[in-house]
Amino acid sequence: MARISFLCINLLMVLFLTQPVLQAREKTFTVVIDAGHGGKDPGARGTVINEKEINLSVALKLGDKISASHDDVKVIYTRKNDRFIELDERANIANRNKADLFISIHTNSVKKGSTARGTETYTLGLARTDENLAVAMRENSAILLEDNYEQKYEGFDPNSSESYIIFEFMQNKHMEQSIGFASEIQKCFVSAKRADRGVRQAGFLVLRKTSMPSVLVELGYISNRDEEHFMKSSDGQNKLANALFDAFTRYKKEYDRKQGGVSGGNSSSGSVTTSVETSYFADEQVEEGVAPGSEQDILNRKKKSSVSSQKRQSTTTAARTKSVTTGKIVYKVQILTSDKKLSSGAKVFKGYKNVDYFVEKGIYKYTCGETTDFDSIRKLRRQVAKDFKDAFIVAFKDGKKVKY
Repeated sequence: MARISFLCINLLMVLFLTQPVLQAREKTFTVVIDAGHGGKDPGARGTVINEKEINLSVALKLGDKISASHDDVKVIYTRKNDRFIELDERANIANRNKADLFISIHTNSVKKGSTARGTETYTLGLARTDENLAVAMRENSAILLEDNYEQKYEGFDPNSSESYIIFEFMQNKHMEQSIGFASEIQKCFVSAKRADRGVRQAGFLVLRKTSMPSVLVELGYISNRDEEHFMKSSDGQNKLANALFDAFTRYKKEYDRKQGGVSGGNSSSGSVTTSVETSYFADEQVEEGVAPGSEQDILNRKKKSSVSSQKRQSTTTAARTKSVTTGKIVYKVQILTSDKKLSSGAKVFKGYKNVDYFVEKGIYKYTCGETTDFDSIRKLRRQVAKDFKDAFIVAFKDGKKVKY
């Protein structure tokens, strides 16, 4: 009898001690990995392999790496085999699963010339160059293989430049996070010795309806014989997947920090450190090194146009907090961003009062709450997250944004 009691006590102790581990493995972050094309849609054609095969292989390798290194991340694929998935359904998969991040993987190609090489990462927006527009047209032409695509996409013609005007008026509340993640991807590709063609914008239908930060990655040029063989090889695919994995790990670490928590991953990668100032809001390229067609000029123009606004706002914020919080770190919850100033009673604030804002790199960033107590701001963020899923914590000291 005593032996049975002893065993029961041991069993209870094991359950008690392992409970935190089980909780730590709760899937709190969802990433959807989209392998472009598939099935009857081969994508760009190479001499020895087609785009759809490269995309799928890299997507599966990336997902395996994330699953193996991040216990708290749920990985979902739009396809895990060679089948055709409609463009709007790819976005629907991400939305139905309430994904926190969407990564669409593709391979580039040009009709004339075989010297084009390198990687580029796109976010949703209006293409500013003919080259970017051509990439979007090629990727969007997949809808021509869908039934009733005219009705489904409201008359959108992927081969008509006029159709792409709609992307000029689209407001993407996840623009900041998308650009930040895209920048991380390109930096990791550079570390992997890939030619950097920059972060760009274009009107991709697969990104249009996603309700989370989203990017479309072009791994390289299948029209370039050397790049085609690199992307076909197991070594090349592993290098590409590793670069994407490193970028994801950096993004996830920053995401966790903003949520006021600790990353649930157990990655041992040595290149995952980053900071909000150097990675998410700083200009990513030296002017002389900007790749042809890079969208960095768009960000630079926004930065220049907002210099005076930033100075005024910095002065206002410092004056407001100086009297009671001089020398202390003040925490707030950032709830949304906008490329223009919003009125205090705007519907997007969902009735929240005392909403404040600051301007950074030409983007208005709106916050609520203000406290020097970190535990209090964590509680507030959890409450606010019910209305603003992507809310996160930001910190200020003497009116200036700081890391914490």
